[in-house]
Amino acid sequence: MPRPRSLTQHRLAAAALAVIDREGLPGLSMRAVAVELGISTMALYRYVQDRGELEALVVELVLGAVDSTPPPPDADTWQARVTVLVDRLRATVGAHPDVLPLTFTHRHRSPGVLRWGETVLGVLGEAGLGPEERIVALRALLAYVIGAIQQEHLGALSGAGTTAIAGLPAEEYPYLTEAARGARSLTPDREFHGGLALLLAGLGG
Repeated sequence: MPRPRSLTQHRLAAAALAVIDREGLPGLSMRAVAVELGISTMALYRYVQDRGELEALVVELVLGAVDSTPPPPDADTWQARVTVLVDRLRATVGAHPDVLPLTFTHRHRSPGVLRWGETVLGVLGEAGLGPEERIVALRALLAYVIGAIQQEHLGALSGAGTTAIAGLPAEEYPYLTEAARGARSLTPDREFHGGLALLLAGLGG
């Protein structure tokens, strides 16, 4: 018997994303999504097999919104063009940070992130990086942006970690305490782009 088509994949994904945004990733369950949609849990199983399929739909909903349009070739340096692409990924995924853990499992099957990766690799190729260098660079950029988003949104709230480190004994941890005191004036944007600039400078070396 074919599945009813009254619920689209987009609506299913949107309902699951609403649950995650409201309750965090641990709150995602078939029952919670069914309640969000106003249907029974058994009815939801007519559309998706399990939570894993729901997760994949959510990842594509979020990552599919990433703008992979190539920046103009004459727009400053290749580093600036890559920065534009990385900023797009950060802004889109950063709007739903609780989805981040799912990207590790499902991003390779997401057309949205594949299109973004294809564009980044194109810019890196135009910059003169060879095939092996390009894939290393792409993975380094993905690792950086995912880690930075986790640190910004899912790390210690309100600088609690920085405050705790600044309060350590300075004679035992002179470098950590000095860095923590300096970090108090950093905004998330300055920290993110400062680290990205260092990474891109290394790639171009």
